[in-house]
Amino acid sequence: MHRPILSSWTALLDYCRSVMQFEKHEQFRVLFLDRKNRLIADEVLGKGTIDRAPVYPREIIKRTLDLGAAAIILTHNHPSGDPTPSRSDIEMTQKIIQAAKAINISVHDHLIIGRNDIVSFKSLGLM
Repeated sequence: MHRPILSSWTALLDYCRSVMQFEKHEQFRVLFLDRKNRLIADEVLGKGTIDRAPVYPREIIKRTLDLGAAAIILTHNHPSGDPTPSRSDIEMTQKIIQAAKAINISVHDHLIIGRNDIVSFKSLGLM
């Protein structure tokens, strides 16, 4: 199985941009990482319409445990091109962080991929 090497912040952003930047519908992906932050899997856990994708924190946590991941990075795209987080993006991220924290899983970041930019919840102080 081929796994991309995400050894730096730039490599992570380039990878996310390459797989999500031009999607016509919103999709929510989770990057599952081992204890050394190596990529175990990248999975689409929600596909939606042009402006929303269903996300279920319980399913994210279940899949994290199934894969034996120690950490996750949340990513989704905004087909509109504007990567500004919505109120529901922020609330959903907080729910996932709370659920993960209860079982010692780290949520490293949540990235929103737009047409020309990527927004990091961590760098915005939202997590």
